[in-house]
Amino acid sequence: MKKYKFDADLIEGVIMSRPNRFIMMVKLGGKIVECHCPVTGKIGNIEFNNISCLLSESNNKSRRTKYTVEAISLDNPSKKNKSWVGINQNKINKYVEFFLKNGGLYDIVGIPEKVQREVKLLDSRIDFLVDDMFVEVKMPLIAFPGGQQNSTLSKFNSFDRLIKHFTDLSSNPKAVVLLCFLYNADIFSPPKTNQSNNRVRQVADKAIKDGVAMWQANFSINESGVCLVKHFKLRI
Repeated sequence: MKKYKFDADLIEGVIMSRPNRFIMMVKLGGKIVECHCPVTGKIGNIEFNNISCLLSESNNKSRRTKYTVEAISLDNPSKKNKSWVGINQNKINKYVEFFLKNGGLYDIVGIPEKVQREVKLLDSRIDFLVDDMFVEVKMPLIAFPGGQQNSTLSKFNSFDRLIKHFTDLSSNPKAVVLLCFLYNADIFSPPKTNQSNNRVRQVADKAIKDGVAMWQANFSINESGVCLVKHFKLRI
């Protein structure tokens, strides 16, 4: 299986704190550096104090922060071969596109002739149109290896877009919602029930009844790139 390779290897550091939703303070080369956090909501129930991370470096001199936190590890910072969990939801479509085009997701889309990004369907823009199949990508960050799970909602979470996507995908006979994890996650199960989750569950159940397929894809991430570990159809 081919690997998505980064232009430059990621750099290891240690997160000392997360003062706000956009910033993480990272110990790098003996200095504390302000780094961009690509996740605006909660990340599991992790307390960001002495948490190992992998950073990408930007060449954009106009950026406030030179580095972006791409992955974290719950292993002890002194451990040499750590298990990494990717957290950059902004990058997941780039990785999925690579594996769509290179046959990695054959069981879902076969060998596609055409892969289009951001295609309009009713009132939504769906992540991919792969030949005649719509594929919407979601990357939950509610649970992590070691039992770090967020069962509560962050005030930054909004389910309106997810509900709209499920509703509009129901109109198409060939559609997939692909749940992606940048680590080898367990089989996805919906979060604990509350009012917001009930709304999502209702539209998801209708979408599945209308023919929308639910799949899960697990990836691995390290300093040099991203690999596809496995993908399988969900029955939820």
